[in-house]
Order: sequence, then structure tokens, then C-alpha cells
Amino acid sequence: MTNINSAEHFNYRVVRLFSVASVIWGVVGMLVGVIIASQLTWPELNFGIPWLTYGRLRPLHTNAVIFAFGGCALMATSYYVVQRTCQVRLFLGKLAEFTFWGWQLIIVAAALTLPLGYTQGKEYAELEWPIDIAIAVVWVAYAIVFFGTIAKRRVKHIYVANWFYGAFILAVALLHIVNSAALPVSMLKSYSAYSGAQDAMVQWWYGHNAVGFFLTAGFLGMMYYFIPKQAERPVYSYRLSIVHFWALIFTYMWAGPHHLHYTALPDWVQSVGMLFSLILLAPSWGGMLNGVLTISGAWHKLRDDPILRFLIVSLSFYGMSTFEGPMMAIKTVNALSHYTDWTVGHVHSGALGWVGFVSIGSLYYLIPRMFGRDKMYSIKAIELHFWIATIGVVLYISAMWISGVMQGLMWRAINADGTLTYTFVESVKASFPFYVVRLCGGLMYLTGMLVMVWNMVMTVRAGRAVDAPIPVPKTLAHA
Repeated sequence: MTNINSAEHFNYRVVRLFSVASVIWGVVGMLVGVIIASQLTWPELNFGIPWLTYGRLRPLHTNAVIFAFGGCALMATSYYVVQRTCQVRLFLGKLAEFTFWGWQLIIVAAALTLPLGYTQGKEYAELEWPIDIAIAVVWVAYAIVFFGTIAKRRVKHIYVANWFYGAFILAVALLHIVNSAALPVSMLKSYSAYSGAQDAMVQWWYGHNAVGFFLTAGFLGMMYYFIPKQAERPVYSYRLSIVHFWALIFTYMWAGPHHLHYTALPDWVQSVGMLFSLILLAPSWGGMLNGVLTISGAWHKLRDDPILRFLIVSLSFYGMSTFEGPMMAIKTVNALSHYTDWTVGHVHSGALGWVGFVSIGSLYYLIPRMFGRDKMYSIKAIELHFWIATIGVVLYISAMWISGVMQGLMWRAINADGTLTYTFVESVKASFPFYVVRLCGGLMYLTGMLVMVWNMVMTVRAGRAVDAPIPVPKTLAHA
């Protein structure tokens, strides 16, 4: 029996739904990623079917991994953390459940329309206008539930994880609504309200801040709750966490133009994007070090705790990605890296290493507690998942780094008479071995997710859905 209708218990039902959905969508999104990696290696694998071509499946992959896997993980953890740290039941439980079913319908709509070719052609914002409206409605409902829970909290202090979750919710709403402004011409076709360079600028203000707020701020909310909980240590520096928050959310908003170096965008705008990208290194590394140093005095736990290992290694990838990103934003470096596989390696070191690992670690903490258990069914399976996924990420990003630098050098090589030394086809041929290695890395990461699915199913079968009682609020130590 669950205590879902008791006001004296936390509402874990919606957390359970989002947690399970996140793992399932993770497998789906990563499977599509493996399919398109296979197609880039052997193009014949689209079998001449339009719906299975790279151009149709690639946006399906990015939407499934970011908004289905990542989005469900963010909603699951934010609903859990805001209840625990505010020591109060979730605000408007039925509206919270609406956000779950509404989000799943949006994901299914994306899975149907993108392979059919209905797209606005905007990075991470491909979905057509009816689905965009649905996203806005569900997101507003999500904001009402989250901030409503904070408003009725029984603890005066608002824990820092909620600041990051709150900033992520507000910023994504703003980004989505502004960038999705469009003029519909039919039920599944619209044209952007912006044109030319302005459209590109708005798109990459959205695109980079989708990385900054959806894929960074939200997951930092996870980091600030689940690492201290799993390590059984307080955050290394609470003051640093607040400085980290304000510095990060101010700086990120300005960095988008670094995606548009050497384009029709005014040069000064490109330079502003580069400057703020370099400034971003400071708050990013401050947050990374704050998380890593939280386990000071408890490093021995990494030997025996694969969940903590997922969480700490995710911060290593976060630190690496947030060093690499500002470096790639420098115009002279960008002249070599842009449009090459180096960018693909950078994106996936952040996506698979940072976002994937911190989500997986948080879900391994969360899922057993949603089903009345102290731990997952198999710790050895978590250990196996960790090593398979880690080796997979390293293979993937190393292959793309090497391939990308090689491509950049080949494309800019010229003969004494000024002609190109290599044709484009020669650079594609040279990249083939690295595409095979990338595919192997992706397959390993997907295999790890399948191990997680098995572990989750066995945990759910061995447990039962429960809602924990709300403690008497004294300190955040009770959360």
C-alpha cells in the first residue's frame, strides 16, 4: 500500500514515474544514437528508407537524449529534492502528474514527427509549432508545482540545489518561448518570426543556453543534493555554491555567439561571445571543485561505492568540458575546430560524461528509495555499468578529438600554389577508422544502459511503491 493520499507523506508517485521513464528513454535515445553512428560509418545502413536517414534520425536522437532522458531525470530529481529540502508535500499533486503525462505525449509526438520530416530546422528546437505550444503549457505547469512547493516550505532556508533547479526552469521557459516564435502556415509547418542573421543569433542564444541551463544548471542541482547525500558529507563550501550560482547564470546568457564565429554576425558580437565564454571557466571550475572536494576525508568510499563513483567522475567530465568549451570559443582555435568532429567529441564529453553520469548516479540513489529499498538489486551490476560506460565514453570522445583535429588540419592545408592539398572526400576517408571506434564507444554506453534497465526492473520487482513520511522540520540534515 502506498501513502500517496496522506498529507503527512511525500508525493513519490510522480518521482517514480519520471525516474522509470528516464531510464527507458535513455535506452531509446542512445539506441538511435548508435544507429546514426552506424550510418555515418556505413551509409548503406539507412537501407534507402527516407524515415531512417541521418538527417531525420539525428534530431530524434538529440531530442530523445536531452529532453526525454535528461528532462525526465531533471523532473524526477527536482520533484524529489524540492520536497525533501522544503520538508513539505509536493504542491498540487494532480498538476505534477499532468506534467508527467504531458511530457510523455510531447516526447511521443517528437518521435513521430521528426522521422517524418516535420521540423523547423533549428538545433535542439526542431519541433513544430503545435508541439512547441504543448511544451510551453507543460513547462508552466512544472514551474507552478516547483515554485508552489518552495512557497509553502516548512524550512526558512532555500537549499542551493533548488536555486539551480529554479533558474533552469525559468530560463528554459524564456528561451523556448522567444526562440519558438513562428508564423504557422499549416498544422505542421511554420516559419520563424526572425530572419537571416537575427534568426541565427536568437537560435544560438537559445541553443547555447539550452546547454547552459537545461544541461548544466539543472544537473548542478542534482550534483549539489546527491553527492553530499551519497558521500554522507556536507557540501565543501556553501558560500562557494552561492557564488557559483550567481556567476554562472549571469555569464552563460552572453556566450551564445561563439557558435557563430566567422559568419554574418557582427564581429563585436562574436567577440562578446568569446569573452564571456572564457569568463565562464571560473564559475564552472568553482562548482566542479566544490563538488569534488565534498568527499574530502571520504575518498576511500570511491573504492566501494560505484554510485558515488558515477557522481564524482561526472564532475571530472564537467570540468574537462567546461575547460574545452571556452578554449574552442577562442576565434583562432575555432577556425580549426568548427564543423569538425572535435565539436562532436566536446558535446559528447559533456552529454555522456557529465549529464549522463550525474543522471545515472542520481537515479541509482533515487530508484530504490522510491520502492522501499535501501539499495539497488545488484551493486555488482552498477559496478559493471560504471566501467562499461566509462570505457565507452573515453573511446567515443578520444576518437572524435583525433578525427576532428585531423579534419581541421586537412581542410586548411594548402599547396604552394594556393590550391587545397586534400579534397573533402579524402578527409572523410581518413575519418573512417575513428567512426568505427566512436561506434564501439556508443555501443558500450548503450550496453551499460541496458544493464541499468535490468537492475531497475529487478529492484522494482523486489520492492513496493512507498511514500516516506514528512519529518518534523528542524534542520536540513533531516532532508
